[in-house]
Amino acid sequence: MRSSRYSAALAVPLVLALTACSGAGSPGAAGVRDPYFPRMGNGGYDTTHYSLTLGYERDRLTGVADITARATQNLSAFNLDLKGMTVDGVTVGGRRARVERAGQELTIRPDASLRKGATFRTVVRYSGRPEKITDPDGSEEGWLPTEDGVLALGEPTGSMTWFPGNHHPSDKATYDIHVTVPEGLEAVSNGELAGKRTTGGRTTFDWHTAQPMASYVAMVAIGKFDTKAYNTPDGLPVYTAVDAEEAGASASILARIPEVIAWETKTFGRYPFSSTGAVIDRDGDSGYALETQNRPVFPGTPELPTLVHELAHEWYGDSVTPKSWRDMWLNEGFATYGEWLWEEQHDGDSAQESFDHYYAKGGDDPIWAFPPGKPSGAAHISDPPVYQRGAMVLHKIRETIGDARFFALLKSWPAAHRYGNADTADFTAYVEKHNPGKDLRPVWDDWLYGNGKPDHP
Repeated sequence: MRSSRYSAALAVPLVLALTACSGAGSPGAAGVRDPYFPRMGNGGYDTTHYSLTLGYERDRLTGVADITARATQNLSAFNLDLKGMTVDGVTVGGRRARVERAGQELTIRPDASLRKGATFRTVVRYSGRPEKITDPDGSEEGWLPTEDGVLALGEPTGSMTWFPGNHHPSDKATYDIHVTVPEGLEAVSNGELAGKRTTGGRTTFDWHTAQPMASYVAMVAIGKFDTKAYNTPDGLPVYTAVDAEEAGASASILARIPEVIAWETKTFGRYPFSSTGAVIDRDGDSGYALETQNRPVFPGTPELPTLVHELAHEWYGDSVTPKSWRDMWLNEGFATYGEWLWEEQHDGDSAQESFDHYYAKGGDDPIWAFPPGKPSGAAHISDPPVYQRGAMVLHKIRETIGDARFFALLKSWPAAHRYGNADTADFTAYVEKHNPGKDLRPVWDDWLYGNGKPDHP
């Protein structure tokens, strides 16, 4: 199946002919100058679709990445991010292309320059043993072996260990992910399961993601799972995959997914995707939950607040995605405040009480180490100021504009930027535009960008 898909890609030389540029063109940038991960991402094109055909056997992976993109300049060469693995061949528009490699950067040189505005297809065949990445904060991601398979996670950079692409949150695309595994194992990914077939002792799972997705929330989980597929009372498909030894312990919490989604839809607006669910893989090395699109991944049975938090990311982070890693608080602050609101509306602490709890911490507490709008470096984008102090920023906005406007904001912000990207400046401008006459400068100056603990709660 993989070889036939690759042959089909080779049989379209007309694509390159139609996109050839009469001028020489210039190379696309090898990074997008992210403030914390400057080498990630690539310039000169916008990816629109990935079709990944993956074959898994123990610790080895074979892959064919069929990438559709649009040139944003006249391109003589362009880059893809891929860490490790062996590149076995590349075509652009069905014609073989030259490939140069320096670290994680693949520089691809088609036999003719690509015209600005043209759509082109790149097919990369690769194989090998994918790597594990240790993040600046010490956590692990990428291709994480488990007791009975593997868990592939991507935030912030791990997705480049298992497929080549434009690995920066600012370039989102739709996905088809086809995974072939030894019979008896399950392969779970994002979106909906479009097909499953077994031939010659190997089973292929076809997953389709119709809504745009950043590569850092793409995932693949391979192993022995208890899977369950059903619909919520509103008709939303739910798909869960649980490590077989964790299935009993997780049943009651996962049964609350429809309840949580219904509450979050009421609070945050229309659910942005075509399915939901969860993956629990207790053997992974990650040790953290992650908001992978459609179905978050958990390292064990989650507590209810964690489930609420990760599902809130479907609106804040997965649908509205940050333009750069500096804007992480727009993901984590909203998801954390979602936890506070759940507690407030389910007989727990009020959001004000949660705010007061964190404000009571001394000035030397890690929560005041840096402002949420400007983390101090790549090692700190998942530190407490991004989460709890990010939520405190939202509470101060609520206090300033009032409940009616604030709860309208929780719906209108993700609706206005659905499936797109936004940064902190976009958010502050949006809040100010929709709340004329409200003085939000103290919120921005003291809580979002101010150093240290603000003098007044």
